[in-house]
Formats: sequence, C-alpha cells, structure tokens
Amino acid sequence: MTDKPNAVVITGGLGYVGQSLAAVLQDQGANPVLIDNRGVASQVLGVPVIRGSVADGAIWRQLADSYHIQTIYHCAGLIVVSESVHDPARYFSENVCASLAMLNHVRAIGSVPIVFSSSAAVYGNPQTTPIPEDAVKAPISPYGMSKWEFEQMLAAFEVAYGQPWVALRYFNVAGAVKGVREQHEPETHLLPLVKAALRQGQQPQIFGTDYPTPDGTAIRDYIHMADLVDVHVRAADYLTHGGASRAFNVGSGRGHSVQEVMEGFERVSGRSVNAQRLPRRAGDPPVLVADIAQAQEYLGFDPKHSQDIDEMIRDIWQDGV
Repeated sequence: MTDKPNAVVITGGLGYVGQSLAAVLQDQGANPVLIDNRGVASQVLGVPVIRGSVADGAIWRQLADSYHIQTIYHCAGLIVVSESVHDPARYFSENVCASLAMLNHVRAIGSVPIVFSSSAAVYGNPQTTPIPEDAVKAPISPYGMSKWEFEQMLAAFEVAYGQPWVALRYFNVAGAVKGVREQHEPETHLLPLVKAALRQGQQPQIFGTDYPTPDGTAIRDYIHMADLVDVHVRAADYLTHGGASRAFNVGSGRGHSVQEVMEGFERVSGRSVNAQRLPRRAGDPPVLVADIAQAQEYLGFDPKHSQDIDEMIRDIWQDGV
C-alpha cells in the first residue's frame, strides 16, 4: 500500500485570495487542492478543483482517502457587507452553517490545522485605532457577525476536540501576485471599481463624505495580496510547529482614506478622477486600521508590499483588463 501524497486544501479556492494562495503554494512546491461551488474558471493551471460545498461530507471523505491533508485554508464564504444587511439568512447559512458542517467533517478525519479568512468586520465601529486583537467584538453587519461566530466555533472546537486554528482578520486586500486577477461578481472592492470606472470613462463612486475623518471619507488599511499570502503560509507554519491557536490582524498598520485612494489613481494613471459623492452604505464603519504587532511578533509578519498605496494601485492599473 503506497503512502498518500501530502496536500493543502483551500476552500473558496477559485476566489481572489484562494487562487493567489494556490499559485504561490504551487510555486513553493506544495500540492494545493481547491474546493469551490462556483462555476468560474481557475486561473492557476495544474491545480485540482473539486466543485461543491464545504458542507458536503463526501468531498472531505474523498480528500481524506486521496491525500494526507497538512493544512486547510478556509477562504470560502460570502463577502459583501451591504448584501449581508439585506439578506442575512444567506450569509449565516453559507458562512456559519456550512462552515460548521465542514468543521464536523474535518474532525472526523483528524482535526487538521485550519487557517481561517476572518475579517476586521468583527470589530464593528472600533473604539480605538489602530485596532488590537483584544478590542471589543461588536460587528455591525451580518457579514461581520458570521466571521465572529465562526471564530468562536473554532475556539470551542479547540477546547473540546483539540482543533488547531488561526484566524486572520483581513483588512482591505489589494494588488496581485502570480498574475491572478481580482474577479468578484459583483465586484465590491474599491481599487478595481475605481480602475473599471476610469477605463470606461465613468465617475468612480465615494460612499460617504461626512465621516468623522480629516477629509470626510472612510479610512481603510490596505494589505497587498503578496503580503496576505505570505502571512497565510506563516500561519500554517506557526501551527505546524505547535503555536497556540489565536487570531491575528493582517493589514499594513496604516490607513488611507477613500479620497487618498482617488488621488493615488490620479498619480498612477495620469487621469483626472472626478468622483461621484454618494451617501454612506449600511454597515460601513468610519475607520478601520490594524494593530499588527501580534502578527509581527508571533508570525514574523512584514507587510513590505503594503506600505505604498500607489504600488497596489499600479498593480491593478497595469493589468489591462
């Protein structure tokens, strides 16, 4: 009887983060296997894709029969904050119930370490900035609630069943690695939306100009995809070497307002950006900036690609699509 090959599993593997992670892991000599229930094409050649829900026990049995699973990167889930406000049932079903079913299937095959794509949305409207991991969790959208609920499930499964985990609380992701393009449907991320508007001769949109910030627009912490993928790999290595289960903020540690992003596009593109100013969207807090000291200390995290907003904008702008 031959030994099963090693593999890492990426749920939501056909998404922006999932495919970027798969491309880098493949380049590093790992064997990524993707799970995704969408009909989109893979941008990463040579990586197996299993089509279906993470709640499907047959998929996990198939994986356990075929591979020795070293790590699960749980990137699957719905991500549109405003959509979650209008359709919370769908968000709790996909982000909480399906993920709970996945945890039970994983427990049956041996409690494989899980690196979870969480979100800064767990903090809601934070009382302090930069936001530390021990800040009050008071999400203001069903999306944020769903991320916090799953973090709590992971913690409970660790106590009861010894399930190791790390939750990476993403701030705003931008930029590209290995040619993987950001292809959300619908697209909700600011930088690709601004690019698309400018290329089509339209006005980019600013939602909210009356926030309590220096220029009245919301401030966000942007992390380059290269740094985000790197911290995923570091988190898996941390768990493999016996690191304690915990959550980490992953951002740049600095904030840029929406208006500053518009000005960055003017610098990079050489075009005038005459943004349309619209009311705030439901569920959007004024300021989200990460305190990344814990990730730096425990994971050796160094967001070196995330310090210059123009670098992230340039990555997107130079992609001709």
